[in-house]
Amino acid sequence: MKNPNSFENQNRAQNREIIVLAHNIRSTHNIGAIIRTSEGFGVSKIIFSGYSPFPILKDENFQKTGRLPHIAQKINSQIHKTALGAEKIIPSEISKDILKTIQDLKNQGFEIFALEQSKKSIFLKDFMAHKNAKIALLLGEEVEGVSKELLDLCDKTIEIPMFGQKESFNVSVATGIALYKIACE
Repeated sequence: MKNPNSFENQNRAQNREIIVLAHNIRSTHNIGAIIRTSEGFGVSKIIFSGYSPFPILKDENFQKTGRLPHIAQKINSQIHKTALGAEKIIPSEISKDILKTIQDLKNQGFEIFALEQSKKSIFLKDFMAHKNAKIALLLGEEVEGVSKELLDLCDKTIEIPMFGQKESFNVSVATGIALYKIACE
């Protein structure tokens, strides 16, 4: 369904630069949903790292990325099932060293927020970013989440409270919930 106010909403989201860091997410379907959701909330770029699958990049050099073209096509097809073309719209890149990428983003003025449950996390409803803050939202793998090593590099850790019996939301669902809060502030 097309949102008649999408231009207005897009301008609101563009007051803040948001990057998503997708680290060690194994499911192509989760990656596709994260891409589509990120595009919908005006995320400026997605950075894939670790063993996260990623769509075929514009002008991808398969030797440089280490992927065989037929494998990349298969992965791209699986991602497309949930991204529905958003993978062709939102810029993306690959990080071979997530620690360096996080440090580089900090040097560029980004605040790094992990989406994870931890002893130091704050609930999403209590989260407030500075008005024009540049934000990088770090997502971790589906089962183990964001590692302690990466959490220690983050400025804050954001947690979405659970009211049912399960311990956590699916990573793509949690991404959507968090991006809604961040983009609409």
